[in-house]
Amino acid sequence: MTETLPDLDSTASRARAVIAGTDSLADLEQFRVEFLGKKGAITAHRKALGALSPDERKSAGARVNAVHDELVALAETRRAELDRVALERKLTATRIDVTQPGRGQRYGALHPLTRSRRRIEQLFRSAGFTVESGPEIEDDWYNFEALNIPANHPARAMHDTFYFPGGRLLRTHTSPVQIRAMMRDKPPLRMIAPGRVYRCDSDMTHTPMFHQLEGLVVDEGVSLANMKSVLHQFIEAFFERPLKMRLRPSYFPFTEPSAEVDIECVFCNGAGCRVCKQTGWLEVSGAGVVHPTVLRNVGIDPERYTGYAFGMGIERLTMLRYNVNDIRLYFDNDLRFLQQFA
Repeated sequence: MTETLPDLDSTASRARAVIAGTDSLADLEQFRVEFLGKKGAITAHRKALGALSPDERKSAGARVNAVHDELVALAETRRAELDRVALERKLTATRIDVTQPGRGQRYGALHPLTRSRRRIEQLFRSAGFTVESGPEIEDDWYNFEALNIPANHPARAMHDTFYFPGGRLLRTHTSPVQIRAMMRDKPPLRMIAPGRVYRCDSDMTHTPMFHQLEGLVVDEGVSLANMKSVLHQFIEAFFERPLKMRLRPSYFPFTEPSAEVDIECVFCNGAGCRVCKQTGWLEVSGAGVVHPTVLRNVGIDPERYTGYAFGMGIERLTMLRYNVNDIRLYFDNDLRFLQQFA
């Protein structure tokens, strides 16, 4: 006992000095190993208690435990001080001088497809059209049957459709919006239906999801000439320049007669270039007079009312307006591309 306590006092004094002299967390860890670890000095004192008598062991053990607890507390206090100093160093090194001039700001901008869609909606609203919307998950009747595309119709091959169990599907065009509008309201109708549509297709000019604009007018005395006039005025207003337009005979099951709508190439002014394949013309839309069967399917008398419908891709119009050669650029979210439209 007379040897153990003086040794303990000496060990405690040395440990206090070591703690006070630590300059880093690594030094503090070295202290812990040297004094408090399994082979440390304090642990050695605890092991030496076994050689003492029971009475001596009790008092000596209490003294060793008190020194151990004191050193642990001192080490934790020193650790907190070292953490605070390290934090202050870090804050000083990374301090921001708020008096320095800023790095400037970049303002966000609408996506080019959003810009085009809003412009299209504005132009048609100014011509008296309403803007309609509908569900993107449809059933077969609205997407096909009501549009004169029965189950065995070969035109189904024109639409690579995403189907859900139970007969539901992702709409392949926004024409179902027109069906819902005609079932809800009575003529006269004058509307457009822009929105997302889905088809199993993906390359430089096609994506599985894209945006389509469809238009519909139903009234008494509506003719193909009315449609051509409206589309020609829209095209020239959208591209902000005079452009020639022509109709080519085509086939769509929901219109009769049907036509493809071509415009004068916006890149070569009709002279012929790589984009228009030297023809001087670019296809931008499909259109035609609403088929009488479609009118009957929605409860409109085709003997009294006629109408026309048209559809065009918003991506394609935007590509032509901004001279973009790959539709996938619109969906890659590359800021270098999108910032050009700010």
